[in-house]
Amino acid sequence: MIDPIQFRSYDDRDADAVWRLHERAIRATGNDPSDIPGTSDLKNIETRYFDTGGAFLVGVVPADDELPETFDGGLAAMGGFLPNEVGHADERTVPGAAELHRMRVAPSRQRRGYGRRLLHRLEQQVAERGYERLLATTSQSQAAAVAFYRDEGYQEVDRSTQGEYELVHFEKRL
Repeated sequence: MIDPIQFRSYDDRDADAVWRLHERAIRATGNDPSDIPGTSDLKNIETRYFDTGGAFLVGVVPADDELPETFDGGLAAMGGFLPNEVGHADERTVPGAAELHRMRVAPSRQRRGYGRRLLHRLEQQVAERGYERLLATTSQSQAAAVAFYRDEGYQEVDRSTQGEYELVHFEKRL
């Protein structure tokens, strides 16, 4: 049985819940959320995602004490994409590609298929906007994320280091 989750576009009333989910999900990987570079996009989702031609989705389930609460339920998953040319300047440039950002699933809701369903929705939106490739980058220390992208058909294309993090870069043709 698949647990119920409703995906919708980010609303500015989600701002606090999005930040709390980010912090919880990163802590659960053994990393310090304040040490993750480039997270200012989560404080400016409308400007960074919507105004640049990207998207940001949230996955909402019935609220409970384990999830950050938003106006219509508990925030269980989130993620977005940007056109590559407006992504982080210190990452790789791939003309005509979009890149995933801030893919998160609440630790209490992992292994229920939420991440896969979110990814498939984002991939569909990316393809509908005419992009042929989708990029993803995660830290080697996030073993579940590395395995997730591989399982979803993403090919490792490079590695780099940013601060103390070894980053794994993936691509997928849509």
